[in-house]
Amino acid sequence: MKMMRSVNPATGELNGEYELYSSQRIEESFKKSRTAYKIWKDTEIFNREHYLANAAGVLRERAQELAHIITIEMGKPIRESMDEIEKCAKVFDYFSDRTEMFLSPEFVETEAEASGIVLEPLGTILSIMPWNAPFWQALRFAAPALAGGNVILLKHASYVPKCALAIENIFKEAEFPEGVYQTLLIGGPTALSLIPRNEINAVSFTGGRQAGQKVAAAAGGSIKKCILELGGSDPFIVLDDADIEKAAKVGTLSRFQNAGQRCTAAKRFIVDATIAEEFTSKFVEHVRDLKIGDPLDTNNDMGPLVNSEQADYVQDQVNRTLKTGADVLLDGGKQEENSSFFYPMVLGNITEDAPVLTEETFGPVAPIVTFRNEEEAIKIANSTEFGLGASIWSKDRERAIRFSREIEAGLVAINNSVSSDARLPLGGFKKSGFGRELHRTGMYEFLGTKSMKVF
Repeated sequence: MKMMRSVNPATGELNGEYELYSSQRIEESFKKSRTAYKIWKDTEIFNREHYLANAAGVLRERAQELAHIITIEMGKPIRESMDEIEKCAKVFDYFSDRTEMFLSPEFVETEAEASGIVLEPLGTILSIMPWNAPFWQALRFAAPALAGGNVILLKHASYVPKCALAIENIFKEAEFPEGVYQTLLIGGPTALSLIPRNEINAVSFTGGRQAGQKVAAAAGGSIKKCILELGGSDPFIVLDDADIEKAAKVGTLSRFQNAGQRCTAAKRFIVDATIAEEFTSKFVEHVRDLKIGDPLDTNNDMGPLVNSEQADYVQDQVNRTLKTGADVLLDGGKQEENSSFFYPMVLGNITEDAPVLTEETFGPVAPIVTFRNEEEAIKIANSTEFGLGASIWSKDRERAIRFSREIEAGLVAINNSVSSDARLPLGGFKKSGFGRELHRTGMYEFLGTKSMKVF
């Protein structure tokens, strides 16, 4: 019997073991999904909005319990886990207030008596999601997809089965029709094998590039819509006229929130050479002040990485970077062999071939590189295969906006950190993926456009 294990990364204690779904149980889930879709797509839009509002209410009512599950399963500090649950509630608020407007038919004048455009759901969407923001990643996709009339099967990361089942229960408690949102406790290979099946109409994937390539190949091979969000190596660009103190403070939060395990985290600090010394001094001071420890303690700013293997992976990136000649400006790293804790590190004298620049560093490591003019800053910022987000710092807003037009990224924040927002589309350029989530744009990704003429 194959099992999925949930382990507390801070303590190493077993949270629970869960049996992987059998072929028979998967077939039962498919059957429920087909039945639910027939009901859900024909549910009046204002009623779907009501269900979304119910989900927001359940999230807020159970916020402490759900946040606790996040923290004991993947190590996020409890304060951040509470913030994640509230953010999920807000995305349901957003679509519960706007779905009817977003789905309004568009009437177009033609030679016909009447003509126009209507939007219709695609069907059952397979949602393959990662562990680093286990509720937000799954629900930021779910809210617009459900609002549009689709139904969902969730294949969550194997590290967070408790979160996956808790998410399914949210929709049960919000009284959604049975089968509208279901969790499948299955492995990655099984999920890939499901994509070509007729019961799956589209796929949404958030995760690493290698897995994303396999998902895209499976979806493309069966001619199905696919959305990919494959992470980033976001530049945090500090121009010579920036508010250095604020940039250093916000940069610390952006890099080390969730122990650096965020797709939109600041991952490369690109600083004008004339202010680099001052920025680095202030930045290191803020990083040194971070409190690391038990993530259930509200006084702590940072907990462990998701597991010891992830800590080993980040440590290897650091070790390979040090071999290229990098300097340690603030020492940290993995402290004990089997521990998931990784203390913050700040690195300087970074060469362009350093792994912490060329790879996505999914952990609390901050490399600082310098530039002497805007052209060089743009070149460094764009010298990555990723293009998810970018943060630009300057007191001259027009200058920063002009500068932003040269940056290859899907999200740009000026004088603040990059973060996803239900009111704006989320997605990247280059190998950070394709398609968009959130906003009405994200809803339309999983809707079919039907043109009609009446004569």
